[in-house]
Amino acid sequence: MGRFTKSENDSTFVEIQLGLVKLEGNLSIPKNSIGVVLFAHGSGRMSPRNRFVASELNQRGIATLLFDLLTREEEEVDMQTTHLRFDIPLLSQRLVETTDWFLKISKNTHLNVGYFGASTGAAAALVAAAERPGIVKAVVSRGGRPDLAGSSLGSVKCPTLLLVGGYDDVVIDLNKQAMAKLKSDKKLIIIPEATHLFEEPGKLEQVAQYASNWFLQYLGEAN
Repeated sequence: MGRFTKSENDSTFVEIQLGLVKLEGNLSIPKNSIGVVLFAHGSGRMSPRNRFVASELNQRGIATLLFDLLTREEEEVDMQTTHLRFDIPLLSQRLVETTDWFLKISKNTHLNVGYFGASTGAAAALVAAAERPGIVKAVVSRGGRPDLAGSSLGSVKCPTLLLVGGYDDVVIDLNKQAMAKLKSDKKLIIIPEATHLFEEPGKLEQVAQYASNWFLQYLGEAN
């Protein structure tokens, strides 16, 4: 089912066995966590931006599972083809299965679940949320492509926050299109003077702040 190894920074390295596929992740569960956020990203475990946001969530009392939706071999192939990162059915199914895996192996089954999706991972998060409406309580998208969730957008039940950089014109338009199809509680925040990756000073901190507040609001609700 999986292997757990404690690391130096209080996170636990986990191997997530999904059938014949083995994914790798880092699980951090602060004391008295109010919920857990799964990060939907092809290489989410190694993304410095995701790790920064996860650290901020941990400090606010929210558990995190940073994991790779793609195996190392798939990641190497995708670096050349960019095909798998746009395979939303594949990514969303792995997110659903990882969510089920976490709830099955974890002693913290009482924790409400949230998703944080970046780029195409945002679409995977929304599709997965639509498939697990009773489990997933909130979604946050960072510079995401929620439009790629297609017909699943209308089936999302949980509150959804879309964060986009003010200079990311194309993605702003795509997020507005997706937001119009969402029927759940929703909010689009455009962070001024930020590009797609929020690399400008202070901008990623704003992402983390908005995301933390969103998850604290909705993961803290009773099951």
